Amino acid sequence: MSEQTSTRTRFCITPSDRHVLRELAKQVAELAARPCEVEKRHLWYRHNALEPTRPLVFCDPENGWNEILTPDHLQCEGRLTRGWEWHLRREIFWGLQMRDDRVIEPYFKVGHVYTETDWGLRETRIGGECGGAWCWEAPLKSYDDMQSLHYPLITLDEQATDELLQLAQETFGDILHVRLKTSWWWSFGMTQTLVYLRGLEQVMYDMVDNPDGVHRLMAFLRDGHLARLEFLERNGLLYLNNDGTYVGSGGFGWTRELPQADFSGHVRPIDMWGFAESQETVGISPDMFEEFIFPYQLSLLERFGLNCYGCCEPLDSRWHVVERFPRLRRVSVSPWANVEVMAERLSSRYVFSWKPHPGVLATDTFDEEHVRHTLRTGLRVLQRNDCRVEIIMKDCHTIRNDPQRVIRWVQIAKEEAEAV
Repeated sequence: MSEQTSTRTRFCITPSDRHVLRELAKQVAELAARPCEVEKRHLWYRHNALEPTRPLVFCDPENGWNEILTPDHLQCEGRLTRGWEWHLRREIFWGLQMRDDRVIEPYFKVGHVYTETDWGLRETRIGGECGGAWCWEAPLKSYDDMQSLHYPLITLDEQATDELLQLAQETFGDILHVRLKTSWWWSFGMTQTLVYLRGLEQVMYDMVDNPDGVHRLMAFLRDGHLARLEFLERNGLLYLNNDGTYVGSGGFGWTRELPQADFSGHVRPIDMWGFAESQETVGISPDMFEEFIFPYQLSLLERFGLNCYGCCEPLDSRWHVVERFPRLRRVSVSPWANVEVMAERLSSRYVFSWKPHPGVLATDTFDEEHVRHTLRTGLRVLQRNDCRVEIIMKDCHTIRNDPQRVIRWVQIAKEEAEAV
């Protein structure tokens, strides 16, 4: 699926939309030039190097952004320009109102225009209207049907990409640094694709009844991801993420340990952060995780220079397996993890990416005292264990149409972080 779909050939920017975008870009540039952005960047460098710092705070309202930047906030009329406007207004809200430790940068990123095929079979989704819950019918009824699978194929539209980049450059390139940079993946976990193809319950049955089938499918997914990664590297389509790029399931990539010492300008996976998780397998035993998931993820993560692991799944019971991933640096500690146990295990050897429960932003009443007590209690445990802490608020599905909730959460989190 293409990251950008509107280009100059299908779309032009009106003078009024151009004016709106330029004025917003000027605000972003002003925010990015503040001394505090340099200070935050330095904090992230030290934090990712496992040096002791105060806990860093990052809040991404995710689905809550739709309740912060509603359609009536947007002034542009075109589809492309409204998307660009939304992005710029989000940067301004982050830097001017939310004021967490995310660095506001003087860049405007344009992604490649491309299409990508699926794996040959696709699930049928049922429900999900208006953002609600949905289920799916898995297409892989039998492992004999694997003959219908194929690796995803990326096809670039270079002309459209060049036109889009040029359009952004002409619009506000004298204000922000416009750069081509595509994030081609989020996770190399593979288990989401696994369960979409075969079904969540069926996969768990298969691990007992048909283990060879699960191994065959995981090997196919691994090889498909490796082929995709090699295609991107071979064609010069990888980009360094040792900067303000979001890496893992929380935190940013600022590090001087990447790229490698022999880096020549052509980006390789070993010059980058890698990431995997396996939220879908939370219901299986550590032994099954070690047998069916770990070796396939290992084949991918061993290619990267630094690694992140985990998202919403608690890692307590499978940590003895997860810690074997090479060059592991950032570890997710989800709301369902035992904070005390993980604090003892991670200590100062890894980035402790702590995810307090996002439900506090979705309750009928925003309970500030509860938020403060939870953060203070947890931070005391982490301090005792000399942890390298980042406090990440994410996975929000609603903030009850109250932007002040995320603003206040950040304020409280920073107050408690600074009091440690």
